[in-house]
Amino acid sequence: MNEHLFVTTSEGEHRLPFSPGLSIREILDATKLRVRSSCGGIGACGQCRVRIDQGEVTSPTTTEMNRLGPELIEQRFRLACQVRPIQGVRISMENPAPPSNWQAINDLDTLPQASVSAGERRPARHGYGVAVDLGTTQIRVSLLDLATGKRLAGRSGLNPQALFGADVLTRLLAASESAQRALEIGRLAVDAIGEALCDITSREDIALHSINHLMVVGNTAMLCLLAAKNHGLLLLPDHWMQSIDCLPQATAEWCKAWGLAAATPVELVPPLAGFVGSDLLAGVLATGLTTGPVGAMLIDFGTNSEMALWDGEVVWVTSAAGGPAFEGCGISCGMPAAPGAIYRAVMNGDNPAEFLFSVLGGGQAQGVCGSGLVDIIASLLRMGKLKKNGRLCPSIADRGVGLFQGEVPLALKGQDIDALQRAKAAIGAGVQCLLEQAGMRLDDLQRLCVCGAFGRYLDITNAQDIGLLPAIPAAAIELCGNTALAGCERLLLSDDVKTVLQPLQHKCRSANLSLVSEFEDLFVENLYLQPMRSK
Repeated sequence: MNEHLFVTTSEGEHRLPFSPGLSIREILDATKLRVRSSCGGIGACGQCRVRIDQGEVTSPTTTEMNRLGPELIEQRFRLACQVRPIQGVRISMENPAPPSNWQAINDLDTLPQASVSAGERRPARHGYGVAVDLGTTQIRVSLLDLATGKRLAGRSGLNPQALFGADVLTRLLAASESAQRALEIGRLAVDAIGEALCDITSREDIALHSINHLMVVGNTAMLCLLAAKNHGLLLLPDHWMQSIDCLPQATAEWCKAWGLAAATPVELVPPLAGFVGSDLLAGVLATGLTTGPVGAMLIDFGTNSEMALWDGEVVWVTSAAGGPAFEGCGISCGMPAAPGAIYRAVMNGDNPAEFLFSVLGGGQAQGVCGSGLVDIIASLLRMGKLKKNGRLCPSIADRGVGLFQGEVPLALKGQDIDALQRAKAAIGAGVQCLLEQAGMRLDDLQRLCVCGAFGRYLDITNAQDIGLLPAIPAAAIELCGNTALAGCERLLLSDDVKTVLQPLQHKCRSANLSLVSEFEDLFVENLYLQPMRSK
C-alpha cells in the first residue's frame, strides 16, 4: 500500500491507502466513505459517479463511455466501480451514499480460497451462500456463488453484544441474569447479521431471497448466546472439557428477520468442547494445519484466543481468555482494526523519540488497534522508555506516552500496557502448555499460522521481541488473516459438514489450561516483555 487516494467531500479531504488493482468503489467501500450504487458494481446504474481532479487512472471502459458519454468523460467524470487509480489520484465525491456500520473486506483474496474435494462437494446448486464468523468483537460475513464456489464480497462490523461486556465471561454472566436477557443478547447478534446481509446484497445488487444457505462458525460462547441455549454451562468448570449443545431448535424466525425464505438452511457448526469453538476447527481446515509439517501451530488471536498444535498424530487445542486488548478494546486509546486505527508504528529515523504512524483508511488517527499497540510497545522498549516488567520510566509514568495531538489526542498509559501484557501472557502460557502436552519444545515448531484481524497487520519482529510470538524463523510464520471465515466457506460448499469435520475432530484433544498446575507460573513468566523462552 504505497499509493494513496485523496478524496474530497463536504467534510474535507481524506487520504486512503490502497492496493493496486482495486477500483475506486472497492477502496471506498472499505471505509466510511461510499458511493451510491444499485447495480452490484457493473456500471449499469451510473450512480457511482466521481470526478478525477488529479492523477493517473485507468482508461475509460466501454461501460463508462456508454453510461456517461464523451462530454462527461472529457470533464473527468468517471464511474467509481470502473476506474482504478494508478498514481497521485485526487477525486471529488458529489453525492456520496450514507455511511454504513459495515465495511467491505477488501483483503478477501489474501484468505485461503475455499476448496473441497470431489467427495466433499455438494450436488450442483444455484443461488448464493453466506458464511459468517461470529466473533466476540467483530462479525465477518462473506457471500459466495454456490454454483462456482467463488467469493463475491465480504463485510465486517462490530458485534453489538459488546453492550453487555467486552469479554466472553461478562456477556455470559449478563445472559445468566434471566431468560429474557439471554434472548435480548442473542437478538442483537441476529439483527447484526441481518444488517450485514442487507448491506452486502444491496451493494452487490443481489436479492435476499436468492440466498439459499447460511452457515455460522464462532467461539462456543458466541454460538450459545446466538441460540440462547446452554450458555450457563460455560460458567461451570465441569463443562469446560465437554461438548456443549448450542444448536438452535428452529431458525425460521431468524430467516424471517433476515429476509430469507423460512426454509432456508441455517447451520451453526458445533464447537469442539468447552471454550474451543468451531471457528478454530474452521481455521485448522483453511490452513491445512494437519497436512503440513509436524510441529505446526495455529494461533487465532481475539478476545477469546484459541490455539491448535499438530504433532503428527494429535491436534492439541485450547483457548485462552486474553481479554479484548488484541481487538483494541479496554485500551484508553484503543479501537478495533477499522478505518481510523493506527495499525503500524515505526520510530522516526530523523527523531528516534517520535513515531511514524500508518492509519487504516488514511486520514487522522482516531485510536490504536492491537497490531499498532504491539509496535508502539516494542519501540518504547528499544527507546528505553519502557522496562521489561511493563513499567514506564518515572518521568512519563504519570502522564503516559503522547502519541498524537489533534482533535482526538491519543496517549498510551501504563494500564494499557498492562492489558496487553496480560493478553500476551495468556497466549504465551497457552503455547507452552500445548507444547508440553505434545512433548515438544519451541525449537520444534516448523510452522506458525497467525490468524484473525489482529494478526493480519502484525509486525513479526516486534511481536517476537515482546514475547507475543515464539522466537522461530520469520519464514516459518504465516499471517493468514481470517481463516475462520475461509474455513466456514469450505464447510458451506461441502456435501456434509460431519464428513469433513469428523476426521479432524477425532484427531483433536483438548487441554484445559485451568487444570494445568504450572499455568500460573507460566502466565507470570510471560508477563515480561521479552522473547518467549522454552521451558
